[in-house]
Amino acid sequence: MYYLDMPSVEEVGNLNLLRSDASISIYLATTPISRETEQTRVTLNNLIKKAIKQLEVAGIEKRRIQQLQQQFDGLLADKGFWDYQANSLAILATPESLRTYRLANKLQSIVEVSDRFHLKPLLRAVTFSHTAYILALSENAVRLIQVSPDLPAKEVVVPNLPDNAADATNHVADKDSSGKDHKPSGQAHHAYLANYVRKINAALRPFTLHSHHPLVLAATQPLDGIFRSLTRLQVLPSSIVGNPDHLSPAELATAARPVLDAHYQSLIDDFQRLFTERTGQKRTTNDISDAARLATFGGIERLLVDIDGVVQGYIDEETGAVSFAGEGDTINYGVVDEISCRALRTGAKVMAVRKADIPGGHDLAAIARYPI
Repeated sequence: MYYLDMPSVEEVGNLNLLRSDASISIYLATTPISRETEQTRVTLNNLIKKAIKQLEVAGIEKRRIQQLQQQFDGLLADKGFWDYQANSLAILATPESLRTYRLANKLQSIVEVSDRFHLKPLLRAVTFSHTAYILALSENAVRLIQVSPDLPAKEVVVPNLPDNAADATNHVADKDSSGKDHKPSGQAHHAYLANYVRKINAALRPFTLHSHHPLVLAATQPLDGIFRSLTRLQVLPSSIVGNPDHLSPAELATAARPVLDAHYQSLIDDFQRLFTERTGQKRTTNDISDAARLATFGGIERLLVDIDGVVQGYIDEETGAVSFAGEGDTINYGVVDEISCRALRTGAKVMAVRKADIPGGHDLAAIARYPI
């Protein structure tokens, strides 16, 4: 089993505000197989040594380095922690604190030392989380299934969710001459199903109100169309086809993967189309310096950034001017990472993607709120 503790987008933005003269960000691949974690700990120990060496070269106070080392030693020795892992691990440490996030994404190993955390890999984890809800809907049953990356899908208990259409409408099925139940037909049947859908919506709305997870619908017609016409919930345009009654949560999760993949690809495609449109209005840039100034003054509407690349330097807190550096040290940091977090805090929609998905194959692509 995979054990995840994903940050929210808001948490990533707030982490960027933390400052320390000895901030260490470590990302490394892990495994949920507990008997194979020893090599992961060896890799982590090597990354820790690399980070500590940078702090020593920078002349950071020995006492503060010792505080960091003690925290890392405690983490390395915590067998209970290493028994429960996912595909990647993020470690954000200062002499005063140590935070860990177990992630489903498979991330490259990296260590960054600066006065702030390196957060772009975390942003990738929340950009395309592959976490969703599936509403499996038929006249005979309704279930809400939670899907997480590489975690077993499970049914979620939703208060006041009806068991089926008859339960929602307090309908006592009539008996025909053979003694079998029969349901209303024509307009009466449509009204019967519409009432059912409204009861489902009422139960789901408070449950999903503060959720950012996509909702995938698994239903046949006419329920699929009726639900979409009446719901205020954000449902993905594609459905899982067929009657879901005989599909297990695991089978529904498998069927949802192509729907989610298409959804995430559509987000990238929409950005690329809008980028082309806004280029004609002089509202786009691939230039890091321009993007840094825009992010500093809240001028970015949407932003794509390369998850893997690190452009070293620093950005002036007030003017947004960029000073580039040839290599990393404890003074500079990833400027694209900093641009991402500044944009996040001013309401921009930011996605961390592979470089091939960025228009022009650059380190970033920004759509501005106004001509530049």
